[in-house]
Amino acid sequence: MTKYKNFYTFISYFLLAAAGLLLDQVSKAWAVAALKPVRSVVVIDNILSLTYRENTGAAFSILEEHTEFLTVVTILVTVVISYIVISGKITNSIAEYSLVFVAIGGVGNCIDRISLGYVVDMFEFTFINFAIFNVADIYVTCGSALFVLIFLFTKGNVFRWK
Repeated sequence: MTKYKNFYTFISYFLLAAAGLLLDQVSKAWAVAALKPVRSVVVIDNILSLTYRENTGAAFSILEEHTEFLTVVTILVTVVISYIVISGKITNSIAEYSLVFVAIGGVGNCIDRISLGYVVDMFEFTFINFAIFNVADIYVTCGSALFVLIFLFTKGNVFRWK
């Protein structure tokens, strides 16, 4: 990889992270302003609602009331992901971007945990019994799923350890 490619790749990660965090934080601010007073708004009857929820746990409210622990774990995972991506340890650019999305989602929820003591969630699928989630959760889930798929399809040839 050339020096210029590393620089432009780093800038693209930074811009993606800034845009992703902005979308996450704006959607959460909107949820607080618009949904908190009414609690829930039906978007598509029996399919999708926008429901305000304060989540002190992780996905599906796992580890509820363990905000400090989740904050520390999120910071550690984000630092590890950032190191792996920036140091060029990933051989596949799509895998790199998938990990960037995981980090963006982690940071987005970490901002909430640090500033509010909970994470603001708002998307609720009402046709199934599923967790209420937010934009950051979408980043983490989609980024993780994409990374796993790439890892499986490349038979594990995603990392470059030297």
